[in-house]
Amino acid sequence: MNPETATDPIRLEVFKHLYASIAEEMGVVLRKASYSPNIKERRDFSCAIFDNLGNMISQAAHIPVHLGSMPLSVSAAISAVTSDPHSGGFRSGDMVILNDPYRGGTHLPDITLIAPVILQQTEGADTLVGYVASRAHHADVGGMAPGSMSIAREVFQEGIIIPPVKLLEGGQINQSVLDIILANVRTPQERLGDLWAQVAANQRGVTRFLEIINSYGIAEASAQMRSLLAYSERMTRRLLEAIPDGEYTFEDYLDDDGINLQPVPIRVKITVSGDEVVFDFKGSGKQVQGSLNAVYAITLSAVNYAMRCLVGLDVPNNSGCLAPVRLIAPEGTVVNAQHPAPVAGGNVETSQRIVDVLLGALALACPGRVPAASQGTMNNVTIGGWDAEHQNYFTYYETIGGGMGARPTGNATSAMHSHMTNTLNTPVEALEYAYPLQVVRYEIRRGSGGHGKFWGGDGIRRDIKLLVDAQVSLISERRQLSPYGLSGGQPGALGENVLIKGDNENQLPGKGTFDMKSGETLSIRTPGGGGYGDDDRSA
Repeated sequence: MNPETATDPIRLEVFKHLYASIAEEMGVVLRKASYSPNIKERRDFSCAIFDNLGNMISQAAHIPVHLGSMPLSVSAAISAVTSDPHSGGFRSGDMVILNDPYRGGTHLPDITLIAPVILQQTEGADTLVGYVASRAHHADVGGMAPGSMSIAREVFQEGIIIPPVKLLEGGQINQSVLDIILANVRTPQERLGDLWAQVAANQRGVTRFLEIINSYGIAEASAQMRSLLAYSERMTRRLLEAIPDGEYTFEDYLDDDGINLQPVPIRVKITVSGDEVVFDFKGSGKQVQGSLNAVYAITLSAVNYAMRCLVGLDVPNNSGCLAPVRLIAPEGTVVNAQHPAPVAGGNVETSQRIVDVLLGALALACPGRVPAASQGTMNNVTIGGWDAEHQNYFTYYETIGGGMGARPTGNATSAMHSHMTNTLNTPVEALEYAYPLQVVRYEIRRGSGGHGKFWGGDGIRRDIKLLVDAQVSLISERRQLSPYGLSGGQPGALGENVLIKGDNENQLPGKGTFDMKSGETLSIRTPGGGGYGDDDRSA
């Protein structure tokens, strides 16, 4: 069999799982070795592998918001190393670190670590065969508020900005780079532990990648990577051919940007023509003052996710899925913000609204296949301060699930993370062990799902009592504008943020940073999902 022309479907399936297993095993290592509950318990990370050109070959089933953005991080790392005459290029044992949203990142808490996979030859030059990468959300990277998830006016206020730079060179730590990073965060020991977990994950990925190369030979391993890219492209084109040619438009709004209270429009026009598609976001709002801006990588990830939902789970998560896709995201808009716009919430909130808009348009193109809107927010909560008992700073970060949108064929699931987040909750026991906090109420928010022939899922109520004085940051959406229903279904209930002092409840805004006292309780009540179809019982 000539590996250059190999198309054996069984062989291809074997390699699909071989490459996917690398990313999955990297994720296991990262989770088990990490320090912070956000990574260890919530699994707020992603791992992926790439060919020698930076094309993503496989990403584990981790975080959808990283689907389209991870390749841009690898591309930025490649560009930085190859354009620097003093870098010496990539060598075995190198790892590049970055979080700059305007150079391949998403928002500053997401730190990406990229390692080349180099086949060392006994004779001749070493061969670069690919890359592995891990991205994890670090619970603090400095900035104006604990947790680095506040409403800022420029990216410089959101934390330390790390351009693509080698953290490891030839297997040796670049101590100066590490020292600069740790000097700019509130929880350096936790950050160090999580960074070492990413290093370990990448090392495992390099080892497993080279095992495949050594077992099957570089010619076949490389040919199968190309075949997997081509397979995903074929399956995506087959999906597009099944959608009627035409233009499908939809719009929705962010509640506000945390500074100005006006809704922010996000509009898309999807043009399907044969086996190709254009996603055009012209008409979306200009980039905003607050932290709800999304960089291009986020919008690309949302498009990739929406396409993946329609194609199906059997198709590998790789760059081939985007080959028939063209994205138009005008510069200077909320879906393609330009430096130095703040972006902390764009990754987590604007990404969700982009998905709502995409699925709303696709519901017109593919009637009967797309659900109503899910909660449309990640309900970001950050609590940080000084823990006098343990004599250290703490930063707790969490996203909270809500109601999913009703399907065309059935009721939705309640109390779930949906769409661009795929994380878990922080278990009560883990949260109370790690932080001076107490969960006093945690339940499904009954009746918050939208009515319809099929009902939207219910949201969550999570009440957290502070045991020390602390600073709290909230970035949440769907507090003003409800998740939409489809085909006559009713919208889901709005979310609420409430400060409880004794017997008094005070409404909090959807976004902002404020001080809380020990003994006070923060109550997050998340939105329900939209309903689907007319509810005959209401007639």
